Amino acid sequence: MAHAKNHDYHILPPSLWPLLASVFAFVMLYGAVVWMSGNVPMFGGSVVLNGPWMFLIGFVGVLYVAFGWWAEVVHEAQTGDHTPVVAIGLRYGFILFVMSEVMFFAAWFWSFFKHAMYPMGPESPAVDGVWPPVGIETFDPWHLPLINTLILLCSGFAATWAHHAIAHENNRKDFIMGLAIAVVLGLIFTGFQAYEYTHASFGFAGNIYGANFFMATGFHGFHVIVGTIFLFVCMLRGMKGHFTPERHVGFEAAAWYWHFVDVVWLFLFAAVYIWAG
Repeated sequence: MAHAKNHDYHILPPSLWPLLASVFAFVMLYGAVVWMSGNVPMFGGSVVLNGPWMFLIGFVGVLYVAFGWWAEVVHEAQTGDHTPVVAIGLRYGFILFVMSEVMFFAAWFWSFFKHAMYPMGPESPAVDGVWPPVGIETFDPWHLPLINTLILLCSGFAATWAHHAIAHENNRKDFIMGLAIAVVLGLIFTGFQAYEYTHASFGFAGNIYGANFFMATGFHGFHVIVGTIFLFVCMLRGMKGHFTPERHVGFEAAAWYWHFVDVVWLFLFAAVYIWAG
């Protein structure tokens, strides 16, 4: 009885996942620098690093850590370790994560609006600049960007339907159907975004408009891919009967993330495609 649990908190055992995550993330970051910089000498020039191999090793390591670490979290949820008190902490933690993501995108919007309102030209940076820069042919927002907006909004509605089905009706069939629709629409959005990139009349390098456009929309596209994976994993877990009306924190986090992605895209559509176009 001396070791009996008489509280609602989950005491985590020692884990190597945080250390491995840090190591592989550093390897991936340094590998990206090596890949983009070309030949990087090490150990007094006796070793020269180049190519994408270090980045790929770090990337595979990060994926391995993500799979293993989240598998443990899912196991904790299924064994009852995520008590109501622990669930509150998980929700607060994820809210803080989303807030950090908001500030991440705020930086790109700041850069975009700064250069739009105070464009810098080669002759007289304060006066001669125009936005978008001369020679940039922007996308028509009322064609493919509008279609992608409707697709992403419909995906958000499907995720909300899935949330209502599991949280209020305990309807697992509608829950899985809603997530399946959300995942398919997310994949379609990604495909259309890639198609749009291949038809851009401007590139990433050479002008600040292209750099801001591809960084803002590209990182959003990356978040769409991550959110689609989140929803797909929740769909698989739903097929295994993991979620109940009382316990579905993992899906709540995925749904919040997906709605965050929707809102960011609405701002991107309004600012980058309509206002700046």
